[in-house]
Amino acid sequence: MIDLHCHSKISDNSMPLADLIGHAKQRGVTHLAITDHDTTKGLIKAEQLGKEIGVEIIPGIEISAFDFKRNRRAHILGYFVSPNHSAIKYLCDPLIQARHEASYQMTQKIIDAGYDITWEEVENYAVGGTGVYKQHIMHALMAKGYTDTIYGELYNQLFSRGGDGQPVGIAFVPLQYVDVVEAIFAIRAAGGVPVLAHPKQFNSFEAIGEWVSVGLEGIEVLHPLHGPEDEKLAMEFAEKYRLVETAGSDFHGLYGDSTQFPLGCKDTGVDRLNKLKERHVKIHSK
Repeated sequence: MIDLHCHSKISDNSMPLADLIGHAKQRGVTHLAITDHDTTKGLIKAEQLGKEIGVEIIPGIEISAFDFKRNRRAHILGYFVSPNHSAIKYLCDPLIQARHEASYQMTQKIIDAGYDITWEEVENYAVGGTGVYKQHIMHALMAKGYTDTIYGELYNQLFSRGGDGQPVGIAFVPLQYVDVVEAIFAIRAAGGVPVLAHPKQFNSFEAIGEWVSVGLEGIEVLHPLHGPEDEKLAMEFAEKYRLVETAGSDFHGLYGDSTQFPLGCKDTGVDRLNKLKERHVKIHSK
């Protein structure tokens, strides 16, 4: 199996790199892309760990971007990026810091609302990563018995962005994401191949042609959030714009639905992986 979308504890997965790569080996995953949010931290270590147990690690990233033209989020995956590249750090390091600070503010709002947790308890779940995510806050709340799941009624009460008749969560703090075009540029500057992640989630299909014109090279076709019609539409866009097709489980360990969508459940396949590698060579050998 080839899984090209997976996170680690460096961002918002509950599993450290060694455990994650060992789990991939047990699951029969032969090629695994580590695509943590907004960072390449740990990729060198991951490649070394993969070599030791026979799992090929593809160095990646998932940049949390924003389509300012259409006022919606968009995630851009990058494959074969150079770890610690200045283009990535310049764009993403301020976002990482802002996310951590927003998480602190959200935690204080939750404490003020009467929940018996502390910032230190929340931070403990993020040790080894780039900072605190909402999943770490929920983990602390789970440990205190307020809920038995990361996502659900309590998560929505706390963090809902509003819209569709839903109230804004009592702890919601907005976060300023990076521009999607700048994300594409940064991935290319870092030697990577930019790929649009799960276009269904943020309804990104209509922007694809525009982003191809500035350097988008691929589209994630198979993803847990995609149904058959979404997969078909993604493949149609791939054919229209000659985009590389990818697939991945978007695995988050305890912080995701690992029962229904385990690591490796969305297999990219050898042919698609080879096309991704060929595209990487093509755009960076000039």
